[in-house]
Amino acid sequence: MNIIDAALIATLIGASTPILLAAIGELVVEKSGVLNLGVEGMMIVGAIAGFIACVTTGSPALGFVMGAVGGAALSVIFAVLTQYFLSNQVATGLALTLFGLGISSLMGESYTGINPPITPKLFPEAMRDIPWAGPILFGHDLVVYLSVALVAAVAYTLARTRLGLIIRAVGESHDAAHALGYKVVRIRFLCILFGGACAGVGGAYLSLVRVPSWTEGMTAGAGWIALALVVFASWKPWRALLGAYLFGGIAALQLRLQAQEVAVPVALLDASPYLVTIIVLVIISSDRGRAALNAPAALGKVFHASS
Repeated sequence: MNIIDAALIATLIGASTPILLAAIGELVVEKSGVLNLGVEGMMIVGAIAGFIACVTTGSPALGFVMGAVGGAALSVIFAVLTQYFLSNQVATGLALTLFGLGISSLMGESYTGINPPITPKLFPEAMRDIPWAGPILFGHDLVVYLSVALVAAVAYTLARTRLGLIIRAVGESHDAAHALGYKVVRIRFLCILFGGACAGVGGAYLSLVRVPSWTEGMTAGAGWIALALVVFASWKPWRALLGAYLFGGIAALQLRLQAQEVAVPVALLDASPYLVTIIVLVIISSDRGRAALNAPAALGKVFHASS
């Protein structure tokens, strides 16, 4: 019984893309010192906004753009409430998720059962048919490659540029950054907007590519997995990529095992990606000193600008 092959690896890359996009956006948000638990809500709004745009216009590209707009629009609510009205970040993020799930259900009521236009692959079929390397390296759409490029760009920006230094400074000590003249609220607002756009694109990828249809609640916890991946990655972009591919691999593997009728309860296979995520987080959390060292010092703390 051949379980692991090129098709499985190609599938895991596609399965990982929505979570990776949401995780890398949330990583930037948390690097600026903000904890946004509304990732699930932003993803589901991005999913329905992108789906509606794609079905209406026939353009998958416009669908992804509107997915980003939908996720960013929801993140603006969070940014205004937490950065200007100083509401509790945890409570606001949870409310944002509930709001996103509700509004997406209302928006998508008349779109159930409709299939969107197919998102084209980036490379020609001759390259995709190359044994092993073809499906893995050339068998994907543009968004998959852009997600990896985004990880590289975020890693470089945070580590090597002045902008990254400012974001990290705000996340480590907003008072010190404010004393140096940096606009803490503006910087955090823009980071939240970026995170919302990434989550929205991840949601659009779910409804347009991963499961090309609209189903109420179709994110099924993907936003929460993305939040967990940020901790798993110790707030480092390349580790987030590895973590996303690990989760995607487990999700793809459990589908393959179900298809081959392996003698394991289906419910256990369905739960396996989440069980593995919990186990990994427990292992990481056991070293609290290391976790605290990697986390931004001002994460989740409210900033009060001095006069």
